[in-house]
Amino acid sequence: MLGPVAFIGFILLQAAQVVVAPIPGEVTGLLGGILYGPLLGVLLSTIGLTIGSYIAFTLSRIFGRPFVEKFVSKKTMGRFDYLLHHKGAFLVFLLFLIPGFPKDSLCYILGLGHLTTTEFIVIGGTGRLFGTILLTLGGNYIKHHQYGKFSILVGIAIVVVFIAMAYRDKLERTFRKWHIMKYRKHKAKKAEQKNIIPRE
Repeated sequence: MLGPVAFIGFILLQAAQVVVAPIPGEVTGLLGGILYGPLLGVLLSTIGLTIGSYIAFTLSRIFGRPFVEKFVSKKTMGRFDYLLHHKGAFLVFLLFLIPGFPKDSLCYILGLGHLTTTEFIVIGGTGRLFGTILLTLGGNYIKHHQYGKFSILVGIAIVVVFIAMAYRDKLERTFRKWHIMKYRKHKAKKAEQKNIIPRE
C-alpha cells in the first residue's frame, strides 16, 4: 500500500488540491502524517505542494488574467493586486509563511507578476513548510493515538491562526505600503544612477 505507486498518488493528490482544490489542504496534510510519518510525510507533501504551486503559477503565466479569474475571486485579486506591478520576493515569502493567507490563490496571482519561476518555486516551497510540518505532525499523532500531543498542537495552531487572522488586514496594509515604498526607492536609485552616468 505504501510503495512507490502510493507515494506518487499522494504527491499528485497534494498537487491537485493546490490547482483545483477538490479537498481542503489541511486534510491531505494530516493524511501525509498518518500514512508516512513526520519525515517522509513532510517530504512528500512538500514535493506535491511545490508541483501544484508550479502548475498553478505556470498556467497563470501562459493563459493570463482571464484564466486566473476563473479560480480566484475578484475580492482576492483586489487584495493582492500590488504584487502584480513589481517584484517583492521577501514579502511574498512572508505571505506564504503566515497562516490564514490564501496560498493557492497566490500561486495563480503571482503568475501574472514579475517573479521568476525559480524565485517562485523557492519561495512557495519554503513558505509552505511551517504549515506542512504542523499538519504532518498532527497526522502522525493521530496515527499513534497521541491525542494529548495532538490537542496541544491544535491549540498552538489555533492561537497562531487566530492572531494571524486578527491582524490580517493590518498586516496586508503594512505589506502593501512596505512593498510600494521599497519599489519607489528602487526606482529613485535607478534614476539617480542613470543621471550620474557621464554623457559622451
